[in-house]
Amino acid sequence: MKKILLLSDTHSYIDDQILKFVNQADEVWHAGDIGDLNVTDTIKKLKPLRAVYGNIDDHKARLEFPLDAKFTVEDVAVWITHIGGYPNKYNQRIKEEIQQNPPKIFISGHSHILKVQFDKKLNLLHLNPGAAGNHGFHKVRTMLRFDIDKNQIKNLEIIELAKRG
Repeated sequence: MKKILLLSDTHSYIDDQILKFVNQADEVWHAGDIGDLNVTDTIKKLKPLRAVYGNIDDHKARLEFPLDAKFTVEDVAVWITHIGGYPNKYNQRIKEEIQQNPPKIFISGHSHILKVQFDKKLNLLHLNPGAAGNHGFHKVRTMLRFDIDKNQIKNLEIIELAKRG
């Protein structure tokens, strides 16, 4: 079993609130718009990190992280991308591939809107953790955490951090 912390849209911001949850996870996944690589460097010192770059990320982030991360944890196929859309409104870039080969979990960021939605057509769980950083229109900083146990996703929790500073 793996305990996963999922965050996105840090926009160069990391604080002790985020790090408290990083320390409780087995792995941390970041769905893009990292901003300053100090964010991911700080996380990597504490826990294994899987991340993708987002539309605000510079050439350094794009050299270190991919546009799409596809991997399997336990027996669960995962696809993370920053701008991916959501069920019935997938981004054109990924639409055909996700329909032909859907993962069990599809993760995107970008919108700053926390969303947990099951896609009945593709039999996948879509997750968007909202935004953990201070930049954007969101009022409350959010993340998600959950466990992956063999082929099951369990104990999914919304984490509300402090209001944007």
